Amino acid sequence: MAATDTAPRARTYGNWRRPASAGIAGMGALGTGLMMGGLVMMIIAMMAGGMKAAIVVAVLVGVMLLMLMTKDKHGKSALQRMSTRIGWQRAVMTKQNIYRSGPLGRTAWGKFQLPGLAAASQLSEYQDSYGRPFALLYYPSTRHFTIVINAEPDGASLVDEDQVDVWVAHWGQWLASLGHEPGIIAASVTVESAPDTGTRLRREVSHNMAADSPAIARAMLTEVVQSYPEGSALVSARVALTFKGVDRNGKKRKEDDVGRELASRLPALTQSLNSTGAGAARPVTAQELCETVRIAYDPASAVLIDEARSQGMSPELSWTDVGPAGAQAFWDKYRHDTAWSMSWMMTQAPRGEVFSSVLSQLVGPHPDVDRKRVTLLYRPLDAATAARMVEADKRNASFRATSSARPSARSMAEARAADRTAQEEARGAGLVNFGMVVTGTVMSAEQIPDMVAAIDNLGATARVLLRPAYGSQDSAFAAALPLGLVMPSHLSVPAGLRESL
Repeated sequence: MAATDTAPRARTYGNWRRPASAGIAGMGALGTGLMMGGLVMMIIAMMAGGMKAAIVVAVLVGVMLLMLMTKDKHGKSALQRMSTRIGWQRAVMTKQNIYRSGPLGRTAWGKFQLPGLAAASQLSEYQDSYGRPFALLYYPSTRHFTIVINAEPDGASLVDEDQVDVWVAHWGQWLASLGHEPGIIAASVTVESAPDTGTRLRREVSHNMAADSPAIARAMLTEVVQSYPEGSALVSARVALTFKGVDRNGKKRKEDDVGRELASRLPALTQSLNSTGAGAARPVTAQELCETVRIAYDPASAVLIDEARSQGMSPELSWTDVGPAGAQAFWDKYRHDTAWSMSWMMTQAPRGEVFSSVLSQLVGPHPDVDRKRVTLLYRPLDAATAARMVEADKRNASFRATSSARPSARSMAEARAADRTAQEEARGAGLVNFGMVVTGTVMSAEQIPDMVAAIDNLGATARVLLRPAYGSQDSAFAAALPLGLVMPSHLSVPAGLRESL
């Protein structure tokens, strides 16, 4: 009798895809429309100015099409790269990349307000149904409200694979359920790793050490307190949920009304996170959010804040004091107060199937990066929008696969993946658009090359394609913070037009 292999197979995940519009020769909807419009313009130019005018129009249209079709490994066309460079040069000429705040700064309010997209944000605090205070962020320009939830993940060390699979399944269900939450438009998960100052350990040991303890025990604990913080890291996780500030009729809602509504919904949102492996989830208070943002822009203040808490004093920061005193955005890096940062954007998700631990090394601490934030950005879609998108994506993928007599293997694989996505959505699965922003922070400019090499290696282990946020390092830095910024809502160019380029 032959022996059979009864060992369970490790569960894999995948089938995510990037929707693309249909077009001739892979040009997309915008390129196809430009080509058709160019043909019409050529006919009009030939009738009005003869063959020479038609040739000039043909050359101009050809150059535009060539810039649209020439793409790099990140999927960015030459037209996109050129527009980004032009926008950056305009920002440098008008000095929009330089920020100075405080009483002697350039800002009119004379305070340490946050720069860039979060400058107009307003912070308030409410209490949920359990009596827990929670911070509520309001963005007047987009009429968005954001709440932040603090999570304490259990980690996957010494955990059975079956339990990890259950956590991942519940996390997928939690993301899918966001599409049914009234008014929610975005969610983000920020995992931050930073060096531990050792203040909390000293406070814990000093408060629990008995006065009559043996000398050898006291010496051992003293040595542990002095040596443990070296090389240790503190990992934190936060979930930000962003809601609309208008009702179904498009009428603007008051901040108090939104605060009372979210106060009744917040307990259910935090309890639903417990089954995803997020641990004991609780809302972040206004003071905690102020400290988080302040430390992000000025990492040197982390020691001062920990020392103040160890002495039983609260820093009592206000939202107008958490911004940097000075910041300057460069083409590929960001200088803010006492540190240098660089942000990357995910341009391609892992191809093929991956295991649940694919991001473990990327989100974990690294000795060459003083502080690192990995933020996953989610945009849940309601059932009606999801059904419409998957059907349109299925038609577009099928068109690209059948428009050629000899379709490529990638086109055929995309068509099969789009068909599987449509089938899963028809069976009740949710649909979520997602992205990733990775921010690394070091304390000196000499450490930047080592940090870049480390992030490049970590991106390879996670099987994701990362691209530096050229020309928008300050905005990418803010997007990686747990502030609930919905980046497409802040774009000058409509998101749909940018995606079709």
